[in-house]
Amino acid sequence: MPAAVLDPGEVEPHLGPVPQPPAAEPPPGLAAVLEEFLRHLELERGRSPHTLRAYRGDVSGLLASLGPDAELAALDLPALRRWLAVDHARGVGRATLARRAAAARTFTAWARRSGRLADDPGARLSAPRARAALPAVPDAEQARAVLAAAGSGAAEAEPVALRDHAILELLYATGVRVAELCGLDLDDVDHHQRVLRVLGKGDRERTVVFGVPAARAVRLWLDHGRSALATPKSPPALLLGARGGRLDPRVARDVVHRAVAAVPGTPDIGPHGLRHAAATHMLERGADLRYVQELLGHAKLATTQLYTHVTVERLKVVHEQAHPRA
Repeated sequence: MPAAVLDPGEVEPHLGPVPQPPAAEPPPGLAAVLEEFLRHLELERGRSPHTLRAYRGDVSGLLASLGPDAELAALDLPALRRWLAVDHARGVGRATLARRAAAARTFTAWARRSGRLADDPGARLSAPRARAALPAVPDAEQARAVLAAAGSGAAEAEPVALRDHAILELLYATGVRVAELCGLDLDDVDHHQRVLRVLGKGDRERTVVFGVPAARAVRLWLDHGRSALATPKSPPALLLGARGGRLDPRVARDVVHRAVAAVPGTPDIGPHGLRHAAATHMLERGADLRYVQELLGHAKLATTQLYTHVTVERLKVVHEQAHPRA
């Protein structure tokens, strides 16, 4: 008989009281197991450093919850449920609970395949689904105002202002992730065809297009700004930081937040908000869903379909405000 699904906020009587959250360090005897699991993710599954950090944090917390002297055999279904129940009691959100449950399932499946566990308790673990929510995004007029303000600031040909304008134009024109943008090299840009060669998640390469305004901003940056920031040790990066190194994603986030704050009434967003805005505005104007999927680099069409919910909600708002019989 399959195990009953337990909400992470509940604790079955036989599991005992909910303990206090332990320090997120695995027991000494299980630290080596964690490192082997992470090597598997990196070498065999090609996971990114960011993904590895997330797995390390989640699985470390899971193993720490077993106790200081525990062995891996103690990792059974009640232990998994108790671990999630502790997080739920602490007020951890649904999205985080769903991510941690997914990390636990990946770990226990690997432990079973590698012979470290006799069975896979994670296969029977349930957790609340993360709500598919997207942040507020600027409408097309607000996005146009943000880019226009950035362009006026770049008119004086100050190197950092030229770079910042290119950042904003490229993020909105292409919908690339901020890490993808900062990872671009000079030879990733085809100025004649107006396309970028982007290396995305899972080392998947894709080609994205950009329009005339973005092409103009990039050209101005390359002709009048990049050489002022470049040093003999600068990498062949398209975008440079103030000291000549590759642009840091944190700097790009600050650029977006400052630009958005300069236009009153615009939602406070970062680079990912511009990515959402690009997808939403294209779909509102009739773009094919699979084209938007390819542009954004989504492995699954269902991920891109989240944006259709946003556009429908906007249509409802417009209908209610403008239609005489709404």
